Amino acid sequence: MTSDVTRRVVPPTGPVVGMVGAGQLARMTQQAAIALGVDLRVLANSFDESAARVIADTRLGDYRDLGALRAFAEGCDVITFDHEHVPTGHIEALAAGGVAVRPGAAALVHAQDKAVMRERLTAIGAPCPAWARVASAADVEGFGAEHGWPVVLKAARGGYDGRGVWVCESAADAADVLASGTELIAEAFVPFEREVAVLVARSPHGQGVSYPVVETVQRDGICVEVIAPAPGLDPEHAAHAQHVALKIANELGVTGLLAVEMFQLPGGGFVVNELAMRPHNSGHWTIEGARTSQFEQHLRAVLDLPLGSPAPAAPVVVMANVLGGADPDVFRRYEHVMAHDPGVKVHFYGKEVRPGRKIGHVTALGADLDEVRARARHAAVHLATGEYV
Repeated sequence: MTSDVTRRVVPPTGPVVGMVGAGQLARMTQQAAIALGVDLRVLANSFDESAARVIADTRLGDYRDLGALRAFAEGCDVITFDHEHVPTGHIEALAAGGVAVRPGAAALVHAQDKAVMRERLTAIGAPCPAWARVASAADVEGFGAEHGWPVVLKAARGGYDGRGVWVCESAADAADVLASGTELIAEAFVPFEREVAVLVARSPHGQGVSYPVVETVQRDGICVEVIAPAPGLDPEHAAHAQHVALKIANELGVTGLLAVEMFQLPGGGFVVNELAMRPHNSGHWTIEGARTSQFEQHLRAVLDLPLGSPAPAAPVVVMANVLGGADPDVFRRYEHVMAHDPGVKVHFYGKEVRPGRKIGHVTALGADLDEVRARARHAAVHLATGEYV
């Protein structure tokens, strides 16, 4: 490989959006960018990453290096992200240098730091579980005495897909977590009925839209299925959840997409669990299942274009993640899936297959919930394992 860190050989023909990170979210954003006439540039660690395999303007660099970020931003109309790990100070420095960064540091920190998020959400009246910063066994024991056990400990920074979360039945259970030196918050355990998510978009001039509330099905801390809209959800409760998400986007000054993960409580109320300010796994169904995909919507929002319709394209849409299995040859199983159900759409992320790793997803649309779920599940399981369900 040469020392050149770019593949671009022609000048851009439209606005240039620089996306820091080259995972599957950037890869799927490229599909929307092509149709919009947007030139998407990604900052990758290597040319083997998911998005780097399909995007011509791939630059190599470390997102933790401010110099690399500044070089990457040159010539971009706007900078955005496919992950939340860029240091807050670096984002502030880019903005101070005249770079349009969306979302900005003041908003994105709420998706980077759970303590900051909880403080701000509490201040604006968003529904949250009881919580506190904790640094010792005494802190955890005191929190448990006040709010009950178990207590949920979360890493303030860096956790995702179930990582950085510990459910502790006692202060003794928390000892190993506390000993790691990780900055932690404690939250009251929420006896929820199910997990849902609301995906909203907001542009710099303040236009906002909300997609339907979806149900997210988790297994071992990983989202395995998304059902749109969330089945059986009272319309008033759905509207309330969307209102909460749009209020958060407005109060935090979000530009781009905001995914608000929530717990639905018995009786229909909600509490906010997590935030993400980028395209999100809970929105992959929108590629075929909505009038405007989340990836197109994010590009529209960060470029301050009028936002697209978030309306669903079918009464029921189900997205099922494809997780890697023991056999890495997923392509030889295409034929069965496509012949069995020509209406199922398959998306692969260009990733090496490893057991339990998200390597793609499938989407099915229709009118009957049970039938659509069965179709999506059959395709996802067969692609991953070769089994028939």
